[in-house]
Amino acid sequence: MCAVVYVLSTVTGYVLTSALLLKCPNLLHRRKRETFRSRHISHRGGAGENLENTMAAFKHAVDVGTDMLELDCHMTKDEQVVVSHDGNLQRACGVNANISNVPYAELPPYLCKLGVTFQRECFCEGGEDKRMPLLRDVFDAFPNTPVNIDIKVNNDTLIKKVSELVVKYDRQHLTVWGNASNQIVKKCYKENPQIPVLFSFPRVLQLLGLFYTGLLPFFPLKEQFLEIPMPSIITKLRDPDRLTRSYRIIAWLADTLLMRKALFDHLTARGIQVYIWVLNDDEDFQRAFNLGATGVMTDFPTRLKHFMDRNGISKPE
Repeated sequence: MCAVVYVLSTVTGYVLTSALLLKCPNLLHRRKRETFRSRHISHRGGAGENLENTMAAFKHAVDVGTDMLELDCHMTKDEQVVVSHDGNLQRACGVNANISNVPYAELPPYLCKLGVTFQRECFCEGGEDKRMPLLRDVFDAFPNTPVNIDIKVNNDTLIKKVSELVVKYDRQHLTVWGNASNQIVKKCYKENPQIPVLFSFPRVLQLLGLFYTGLLPFFPLKEQFLEIPMPSIITKLRDPDRLTRSYRIIAWLADTLLMRKALFDHLTARGIQVYIWVLNDDEDFQRAFNLGATGVMTDFPTRLKHFMDRNGISKPE
């Protein structure tokens, strides 16, 4: 009987302490300092309104009033850091070659029409700007705009060169970088711990495990940004007639586990920003902000801006 009482009191104490620290994490952890806060994030510069990852897209997004530009980086044969999502040029340029095997000056232009990855049956037709920019071009043009950098390949030289550019342009306080790969994120953090990092995919899984076991409030977190998809949008990207029952169940389960307001509130209280991607309609914008997401990443910066204006969602201070 005494053993049962001891176990019950221990478990009760643990549950109550965990619940308290989940609500009030600053009792245990110092809040991370936020050098910027982003509500409106333009995915690849706004791939639904201009050709993705071009200077025209970035300029348009900034003119609309975006808080952050999201972009992807690769390295060319002559070791230039170029802004491009794909490592291979086939989809975007119609040339079957890898960026890593082509000097920057010889990179082909983008095709006139590109599919929008996160909008079903949608294509963007671009204007005159079809050139892949260098990362330094973006830093030169938008010195005060936060940039979210996805390091697309596990390449030590690429990571080093991106870090050097961030330092050269004095942008440690305006940059976040990382990748779904834990190995890449670890290398980024080791190369320059002054640049905030994103949660990798394995770390997101670990985060969920800690959250559902009640251990999260007790653990320190080095990351400052959680950038995750909203799983429910997957059903909008596929042909409804081809969605199997098992596929729908998996999407529902992933969405139920990941989209947790209590988790987002805890992280933001610790100074960790939560970004949800890639959302392109009002229904998903509303749901993300209702869940407590710090910011929304979109292919349609104008659409998100209008939504925020209509709903009185203020820009960050």
